[in-house]
Amino acid sequence: MMSLPNYITLLRIVLIPFFIDLMVYGYFRAALIVFVVAGLTDALDGMAARLMKSRTELGAFLDPMADKLLIVSAFVTLALLGMLPVWLVIIVVSRDIILALGSLILYVNGFDIKVRPSLVGKTATVLQLCVVVFTLLFIVYGVEARFMSVLCWTTAAATVGSGLQYILRGMKLTGSPSGKSS
Repeated sequence: MMSLPNYITLLRIVLIPFFIDLMVYGYFRAALIVFVVAGLTDALDGMAARLMKSRTELGAFLDPMADKLLIVSAFVTLALLGMLPVWLVIIVVSRDIILALGSLILYVNGFDIKVRPSLVGKTATVLQLCVVVFTLLFIVYGVEARFMSVLCWTTAAATVGSGLQYILRGMKLTGSPSGKSS
């Protein structure tokens, strides 16, 4: 069932190709604006779902998927343009691929998967968004980014930590007889 929060989430997904296009053609200021708007839709859809009491299974799936699509698209584009370290992009993208494959394997094997982001996972997402925003601020406004190295390493640590946490959750689920759906 489609609801206002789900439409807001879909807007985030629709903005991704515009962001990539603006980046590829060097319109970095406009790309920054589009990325910030897309990031704000993440907060807006969650707030709307809570206020309207309209949390749906589709929204529970679509929201984190939209986050991952936005972040992975931004990281890969920035890396291809030589603006982000490739090692960080490999960590972020690999974690998301591993988690997506793990979720698919659990689903195919009949496990009941509930998408519940952890605090470490939310922290990793916020740090990843910050990496993109500060990279674009540096490009657009020449803001000195002395802390970018620390931000990149912190983001990498949070990303790896959240990935391990989700993997452990999945392993715990497979060891639980109540994890399978009937």
